[in-house]
Amino acid sequence: MSYLNPLRLHFAGQFQANVSTVNNDAGHFENAAFKPEYQQMSGVNFLAQANGWFNPEGDAAWRLLGCTVTSAFAADVAVAASDPVLACIVADSDTQPPAKLCDLDPEQQLVSEIWGLQVRIADGSGNTLLRGDFDPAAFIDIWDRATVSSGGDADAGAIHQSVLRNLQWGDVSGSQFLLALQAAATDGLLSIKINVDSFNLDYTSPEFMTGRITGTIGPASAAEPAHLVLGRQFMAVQASGGNFFVPAGGINFCVARVEPGVNGGDGTVYLDLGNALQTGAGGAMLDIGTITLGVYNPITTPPNPAGSIIPLGVLPSQGAGAYTTADWYANTAGVLSFSVPSTLMGFVQSQPLTLESAKGSVITESNTGMFVRADRFVFRASPGDSVEMQVYATRYGAPVQQGTVISFSADNAQLQPGNMLHPLDVPPVGTPLTAIAYADPPAPPMVYTANTNANGQASLTLTMLNPGTPRWFNQGADFGIDGQVYGVRPAFQNAADNGVVNPWNFVSILLWSEYQTQTPIPTWYADLQPIFQQYANLYPVMNRFLNLADYDAVVTNRRLLQLAFGLNPADPNSMPVTRDLSMAKRQAILTWLAQPTPPLGTPPAPAPNKAAPNAASNEAAAALIANEREPAVLAKPTPARGKASAIARRLVNLTP
Repeated sequence: MSYLNPLRLHFAGQFQANVSTVNNDAGHFENAAFKPEYQQMSGVNFLAQANGWFNPEGDAAWRLLGCTVTSAFAADVAVAASDPVLACIVADSDTQPPAKLCDLDPEQQLVSEIWGLQVRIADGSGNTLLRGDFDPAAFIDIWDRATVSSGGDADAGAIHQSVLRNLQWGDVSGSQFLLALQAAATDGLLSIKINVDSFNLDYTSPEFMTGRITGTIGPASAAEPAHLVLGRQFMAVQASGGNFFVPAGGINFCVARVEPGVNGGDGTVYLDLGNALQTGAGGAMLDIGTITLGVYNPITTPPNPAGSIIPLGVLPSQGAGAYTTADWYANTAGVLSFSVPSTLMGFVQSQPLTLESAKGSVITESNTGMFVRADRFVFRASPGDSVEMQVYATRYGAPVQQGTVISFSADNAQLQPGNMLHPLDVPPVGTPLTAIAYADPPAPPMVYTANTNANGQASLTLTMLNPGTPRWFNQGADFGIDGQVYGVRPAFQNAADNGVVNPWNFVSILLWSEYQTQTPIPTWYADLQPIFQQYANLYPVMNRFLNLADYDAVVTNRRLLQLAFGLNPADPNSMPVTRDLSMAKRQAILTWLAQPTPPLGTPPAPAPNKAAPNAASNEAAAALIANEREPAVLAKPTPARGKASAIARRLVNLTP
């Protein structure tokens, strides 16, 4: 089961992602070189004034805004207009602070996770009918969705898929739909998938740092992945240009699920186009003509080696039910169902599905129908921890043959090393590989393998070692970025089974450095001040409440800080909101805060000033970033930053 289900509801509205942007630049992590202007909003000539980017005062809050249930289906039939679920809202918590949106690392900003989100369905009076905790989930399948460019992140679309746990049901007796949804949640889980796009980076707008959201909620099974549909995967080929990903066929990665008919009867294909169709002016779906769902037919008369496509259903671009109408996307979240005659189910279950538009846009499954991906694809770990990467491998949506070999290769190609302050001093990524148990320097075959079980699952567990401090500045003389970030890509060992590769289908690991305090009881100067100073630098909104870099301010508020640093990271009140503090450093902070008089220790000797780059270095740095500079006539922050700026720094750009 999943949100692609005969029993499902759709919702639409806005979201807020009020992220702080100071920590987007790796150069801001260097305490000794940090300047006050790095906490100021960027102005004219963004890079020439390298500062706090477009939202330095962000508090990381992630909220649902004005979301309403737009439709609901039971047994693939729209619920009656009289069902009160259609008058409900979908909201976040009414009892706890807002969720937080957190990047994994300044050099891996393309798997931002939602932490501490509680999702509610409430009636018009605000009475909660359903409450559930959203498993932290990173976005995936980010792409250049908007064809009418606003610049950078504003053009992007992406998805978060997860499950709701710890379900609490109110009085749902008045809604036949909610009663059915409650009865279907036999494992205490619901599946939820959200699409986000149209993010507003114009600080003069009242909708600054908000965007559009649509979503779907349906049943979930504990036996299935939380962040992945075990279904039919449409694979996009990358074209040139764009910031994130431009599909050559005009339709982005998307998924379908085939449900066979009962007793050999007609079946159903559930198709999710929520993050697959491009948008034009005003965020409306771009008209690419009638879209046809089809299945490849290898048997033709007369014989044709290329086969043919059998149509299964159409999505019109004009008239009733057209995807270009103003309310189609909000009412459906892009999810459709198509009835399939029993006579075609044999083809549907064993041959590639296709999507093709009247204007030439096209996307298909791989020729072999094979697909593999990790369910959880973002990890935070400390030395000594074990990271278990569990993957699901399917062929035409069904588990692959038991014993299929999956390879796990170290792959840092999509990470984003950079330093906009000093482009010639870029913290490296993915090294040393020995810290995640790979050969370093790389040596063939440099892969691990695992075999699938009868359910198409395979897993690899790696023990994390100490990466040292490869990302400290000035050869370790200055405080830097904690630990190291890595990529690991699962794939079929048989290369012929892989087909088109989705660049986002890899596992990201943030491995913190080993940390020990200089004395059994930590002291402020020797151990904690550099940590607190860095958070004071990178998260200036905290200055409204206390100066984290000031001993007296921290001690005065230590009871509140003990509470916040002691919370589970999934709690929305957890500190730091960025979720990038190692367990060892967290424990050191708690130990220090617990002392009757937290010790100061001995002040360090003044650090020497960092040598300024010479003229040749400045000239080279200028050449590196010349293409990124904005015209001097701009009077407000450019929207072409954030994720777009990060992705431009990828080690390997997969654009042909």
